[in-house]
Amino acid sequence: MKHKFAVQLYTLRKECEQDFPATLRKLGRMGWAGVETAGLHGFAAETIAEVLREAGLKVAGMHISVERLRSDAENVKAEATLLGTKRLICPSVPHEWRNEQGYIKLRAELNAAASELRADGFTVGFHNHAFEFETTVGGMDALSYLIEPTADNAVLAEIDVYWIKKAGYDPAAFIVPYSGRMPTVHLKDMSGDGRGVYAEIGTGIIDFAPLLLWGENNGVEWYVVEQDMCEGDPLDSVGHSLEHLYELVDRLEHGA
Repeated sequence: MKHKFAVQLYTLRKECEQDFPATLRKLGRMGWAGVETAGLHGFAAETIAEVLREAGLKVAGMHISVERLRSDAENVKAEATLLGTKRLICPSVPHEWRNEQGYIKLRAELNAAASELRADGFTVGFHNHAFEFETTVGGMDALSYLIEPTADNAVLAEIDVYWIKKAGYDPAAFIVPYSGRMPTVHLKDMSGDGRGVYAEIGTGIIDFAPLLLWGENNGVEWYVVEQDMCEGDPLDSVGHSLEHLYELVDRLEHGA
């Protein structure tokens, strides 16, 4: 399982803006197996691909806006091919689309992108926050509508367990319908001090053991750690999260 742990680079956006190659090399030395990209910070994909190879890192997926998926598909495919991933994930919803008609449009646009990209082996997913639960579409919350596990919907899930918890749901129960439809999942802890803010894995109130066990039996390829805001050094934060995940895997594998 340890070969499936990646970090979403939005967590380290300041570090990546300052020195993207150096940040990737630090993550490789830290023991991460992969990264999920959130832009290339002005670097060519060829350059970053070489740095990733040097650092021993794979690319779990790329966060790509719906606008770019629809208007720049050829360049997206070329970039993803160079980086060695087939997983393209829409990271959020444009503000002006956060209403019933907007979500209907978003599902249609993501399905159109998936249809266009499918022949080359690419998949299109959606990464949630909590605001999707504020809107209903066809009698279901907007998130469930976007990633509805039906034959006519090609949008895969990338569930962020922190935001599911923030919305008042049990992450382990919420992910059950997405067996075989969630190649990547976002792991993020929630502080237990009453603030409910982002926390390093293992320091908060989310139980990750059932999430990992479910993932191993239901097609999860990458467990992607993201911490939107870190109260200390972000590199230290992701290091602590990885250490806890390693300890958790060791306990699970030894039946503890």
